Amino acid sequence: MRSTVATLLAKELTLEWRTRESVPAMVLFSIATYVVFHFGLDRDRVTGDLASGVLVVTLLFAAILGINRLFVAEHEQGGFDGFLLAPVDRTAMLVAKAVALFCFLCIVEVFALPAFALLLLGPPLTQALPALVLVLLLANAGIAVIGTLVAGLAIQTRARDLIVPLLALPLLVPVVLAAARSATPLLQDGGAGALPGNWMAMLAIYDLLFALIAFAVFDFLLED
Repeated sequence: MRSTVATLLAKELTLEWRTRESVPAMVLFSIATYVVFHFGLDRDRVTGDLASGVLVVTLLFAAILGINRLFVAEHEQGGFDGFLLAPVDRTAMLVAKAVALFCFLCIVEVFALPAFALLLLGPPLTQALPALVLVLLLANAGIAVIGTLVAGLAIQTRARDLIVPLLALPLLVPVVLAAARSATPLLQDGGAGALPGNWMAMLAIYDLLFALIAFAVFDFLLED
């Protein structure tokens, strides 16, 4: 299974590198959203819970763009049929797609975080950055797993662009809530506080729960 995942992941990353369909759109969307918040909130700076909410929600909405495109190549070019005929573990596609989406989100945040710090954030980001990266990595894992599961379900429908946000957003509310609450102490005016262990634990447990659910049902999802 490891070699299959590596092959599929290499294909995903190579395809994105050649087409540049998902990551640039996600980056531009997130930066444009921060610009809108900058003028819409009519504030020079945001801190605390408002800052964490704006950061996490914007990254979530940017992720929806990537989720919508996750299985498009397989659906349009017959990749599903070829994969089903191959003598490989079906869950390898789940793992490869989730890891690819996780990588896309990390790349987006490399550009989105500086834009957020420049346009909106009050306190300097340098002190909070290591802990904030940990929070975002856990949030990315949850978005990647749930997004892959929802994208695999929605790709078989005609209205996938509508189905993906309708299914993904309610399932991702706990991820957004836990990530925003975890990041709030890091973005306070008085300097970065300690990470709240209960919210970080909730985020990690929710990620693990949906990883197990996705692993259990993805094989049947491909067959249908």
